[in-house]
Amino acid sequence: MNSTQDTTPSNAPVVWITGASQGIGKAVAIALAREGVTVAASARNEERLAALARQSDELPGRIVPYPLDVTDQTAVNETVNKIIANHGAIDQAILNAGTYIASPAAEFTSNVVRQQMELNLMGVCHCLEPLIAAMKKQGKGVIAINASLAGYRGLPKAAGYGASKAALINMAESLNSELWREGIDIKVINPGFVKTPLTSKNRFPMPFLMEVDKAAEVIVKGMKGRQFEIRFPRMFAAIMALLRHLPYPLYFWLVRKTG
Repeated sequence: MNSTQDTTPSNAPVVWITGASQGIGKAVAIALAREGVTVAASARNEERLAALARQSDELPGRIVPYPLDVTDQTAVNETVNKIIANHGAIDQAILNAGTYIASPAAEFTSNVVRQQMELNLMGVCHCLEPLIAAMKKQGKGVIAINASLAGYRGLPKAAGYGASKAALINMAESLNSELWREGIDIKVINPGFVKTPLTSKNRFPMPFLMEVDKAAEVIVKGMKGRQFEIRFPRMFAAIMALLRHLPYPLYFWLVRKTG
């Protein structure tokens, strides 16, 4: 059975995925294992990770669990070092761990914002620190940061979530503009609504809701491409891109009618 003790040498590329125990992260891990990739899968839930690893037993690639809380910088550093020691390198990383907590303006609290910033933003930062250092030594690597189309503009009931995702988009743009010189390709993933355990809690209409396996397919394809942004579903992404460029009076008129 796959485990963190599995250090069998392999020529397969190694991809580290955070938030891999469910939703998009899980679907991408399975999709990559089907292509023969060695997936280092991280999440806090050890039981789900072990079950995920077992799903790869009959696949060309393998999924190796590395339980981790990305809000712990020391634990992140240790995990990155362990993956490299066990598998030789991390060729690609998909920093996917994150959460959504609704934050209506009438119930606004700094604690709700802080929780999302700690996981969605600082969790990514904790991973980037050792990853960038390791990939600079390798002279190559790909890092994809999972943000959201909600980071394009402020949306109702998403003050904390949207702010964390907007910060990730800005950070990815900044890092991409510099790290290409080091051979490191920084990408940003901007999903819309995808059918996952996280979105199943939503009690509002989710336009263009996408199946998680289809989302994983788009991400896997995008990781092989040269584009900076991987965004989906296509139609919803186009609508959000249009909203991004509207003048404030028109933008607020539209979101107030829908929010």
